[in-house]
Amino acid sequence: MEKLSKLLAKELELEGNTTRKMLSIVPNDKFDYKPHEKSMAMKNLATHLADIASWPEMILTTTELDFENNTHQIDEVNTALDLVKFFDKCLEKSLSALRQADDECLTEVWTLRSGAQIYSEDSKYETIRMSMAQQIHHRAQLGVYLRLLNIPIPGSYGPSADEMTM
Repeated sequence: MEKLSKLLAKELELEGNTTRKMLSIVPNDKFDYKPHEKSMAMKNLATHLADIASWPEMILTTTELDFENNTHQIDEVNTALDLVKFFDKCLEKSLSALRQADDECLTEVWTLRSGAQIYSEDSKYETIRMSMAQQIHHRAQLGVYLRLLNIPIPGSYGPSADEMTM
């Protein structure tokens, strides 16, 4: 049976291929675009989406994320090319960490907190799966932004209305 960490790496890589396609079509002149006053600006959303690819590596190499003592850094991006480069760097770190991981470490507890306030205590496996769900969620959100700007959307799990090939 294939190791769970290797299966997670395979899944992350597949999702990464779709995410890369979405990030590569973000228009440089629309980084400030917001479909609603409560929405994130497109640059913030796209940068967050790119950064999520680094989360599995962070989860595997730490025991927690404490927002009060957060040292996690996000690269500055100013173009779609910068987004893709940042994303690829984040993805490669996580893929490498997953490919080297021992499945036993996936059962270790990982904590999300802000000082004394604990938001979650889940296994590293559950937290990595949540981070993959976050990538899918925010990628779909970015797709809505792009659709509202009449930018053709690539397919994700099959054809889209704009891209009929798989």
